[in-house]
Amino acid sequence: MRFAISLPQFFEDGAFDPAGFAGFVHRAEELGYHSGWTQEQVLGPGANLGPIELMTYAAACSERLRLGCAVFVSPLHNPVHFAKNLATLDQLSRGRLEVGIGTGGRGRMFSAFSVDPDRLVGRFTEGLNLMKELWTSPRVTFDGQFWQLEDAIMEPKPAQKPYPPVWFGGRHPAALRRAVRHGDGFFGAGSSTTADFAEQVGIVREELAATGREPGSFRLAKRVYVAVDDDAARAAELAVAGLSVIYGDRGGRDRQSAAVFGTPGNCVRGVREVAEAGAELILFTPLTDPAAQMERLAAEVMPHLS
Repeated sequence: MRFAISLPQFFEDGAFDPAGFAGFVHRAEELGYHSGWTQEQVLGPGANLGPIELMTYAAACSERLRLGCAVFVSPLHNPVHFAKNLATLDQLSRGRLEVGIGTGGRGRMFSAFSVDPDRLVGRFTEGLNLMKELWTSPRVTFDGQFWQLEDAIMEPKPAQKPYPPVWFGGRHPAALRRAVRHGDGFFGAGSSTTADFAEQVGIVREELAATGREPGSFRLAKRVYVAVDDDAARAAELAVAGLSVIYGDRGGRDRQSAAVFGTPGNCVRGVREVAEAGAELILFTPLTDPAAQMERLAAEVMPHLS
């Protein structure tokens, strides 16, 4: 069992504290967290910083902590630029990058990115295939529906070979099966309940068996929104308030059932259920006071789950 922590990412204009952020990242390493993760939301109610830029900053503030995004909505990116950006970050971090990708579903403002939502899955899959080619081949000739390259060279390659681990997000059974065919792991969403995640893990394992892929070659993770407090009622209030910041005014109560909150004992039980559902990596996303919650999770929750 490995534990990860969400990097502080939500800051109103002018509120980012460089020293405080660097201290958070350094402390996450000291506490033994496996990795620090971001998320991508270009347009939306949350005042969050861009994931690539934040991970780059975190890489400069750390030595061992792996860095990831769960998840990039990769069809919104040009895969050539995206492959270059990620390869660069993997080099700058000396091979500590984890890449989460997903289609983003159909509820986004795709017109802002010149993306046709009716061709979303094709664009997603082709973009990933092109990135893998650019990361692994000395010269790339690619004749796709969306992108064409002839004898193209992209150097340097990522520090990790053949490329950084690629995690897939998603909920639909087709997305889960696609993860097994094209990815290195599945990352359950924080807005999914533990029961939802268990069902998704079942589909993943069925596809692993159907394709003959070794289960050990494919990893399972879940984001867990969390609020630890000695007062269970106060923890519930903090959970709703934190989720409202992420998802908007109604989002807090709509998604409360997917969060883990309460006393340390409550949280141990909730997180243990996620692990029993199949998660090998659990990403804690604190819904209040990230630094204090990171300390409490390391001292009062994680030791009871190892």
